[in-house]
Amino acid sequence: MTLNGYKQTGTIIIDYAFGSGIQGSDHPNPGKPYTGTTRRAFLPYNSDGKKVLELLKQAFEQKLTFTIGTSSTTGHRDTVIWNDIHHKTSTHGGPSMHGYPDPGYLKRVTEELAAKGIK
Repeated sequence: MTLNGYKQTGTIIIDYAFGSGIQGSDHPNPGKPYTGTTRRAFLPYNSDGKKVLELLKQAFEQKLTFTIGTSSTTGHRDTVIWNDIHHKTSTHGGPSMHGYPDPGYLKRVTEELAAKGIK
């Protein structure tokens, strides 16, 4: 699998999976059920992609990558959603399809992570 714009590199695949559960005290509606989700994201397998992967790992470990809220895609409430750290969820289609090619993506996501204290 290759990413548009990165034909000479491999691809890093990131899989996220969350089961459903009950919201805790740090969530919007404590005690209320939430719906889990799965997500897949892609990075180029090169030095910049590997650096971003390490930053994304830190963000995930600090619980910054996802939150519970209303899905902008489905409108479902009390579900696991992205938390303002952009991920490329398609290998193609460009920025409008959350995919590649997008030459500025790695720089932008690094800046988003830095704004959340991940450096």
